[in-house]
Amino acid sequence: MLQFIADVMAATGTFGIFLLMLAENIFPPIPSEAIMPVAGFAAAQGKMDPLAVFLAGSAGAILGNACWFEAARAVGQERIERLADKVGKYFGITGEDVRDASAVLIRWGIPAVFFCRFLPGPRTLISVPAGIVRMNRWVFYIFTSIGTMGWTAFLMAAGWWLEGRWEQIDHWMEPLGIAVVAAVLLLYVWHLWRTRHRWRRGGASG
Repeated sequence: MLQFIADVMAATGTFGIFLLMLAENIFPPIPSEAIMPVAGFAAAQGKMDPLAVFLAGSAGAILGNACWFEAARAVGQERIERLADKVGKYFGITGEDVRDASAVLIRWGIPAVFFCRFLPGPRTLISVPAGIVRMNRWVFYIFTSIGTMGWTAFLMAAGWWLEGRWEQIDHWMEPLGIAVVAAVLLLYVWHLWRTRHRWRRGGASG
């Protein structure tokens, strides 16, 4: 996984970082926890400009979240709930999940948008209820940008710090990356099974 990320960056430069972070926030195939440290490592070696790396990673993440926010804002809560109740069992979500997420966002508001940027999963998902409740665009984009840039800078700094220690950690970085991805996939499968079970119970009771 890490080698794939490095190969993409070597072939496409900072634009590849932008694309990887955009993809991670639209449909997370590769966690940003793997993308940005590799980019920071490359910047520490002088292969990329640090500012360009930071801006590309931040821009990709912000644009990915903007896609979810604007789509949810345009569709609206009722239609999203109906869609979730109809086909959500295939994606691990129900109409009840949509309502719960909206309720959490209404309760916590700006802090939820900001702090979720530092959490895997909610980092992207929080954009959907933010769009559903039609959060003020200025508020959403300002706090999304601040949180995203903070997390991007932290991950870059981690990669930069590892530059002088790469030989010490190289032998376990790849297995660790595989383990993280496997854990995320297992968690998603469990969540999908749990959601389909809830969906069946709801259909049976209805």
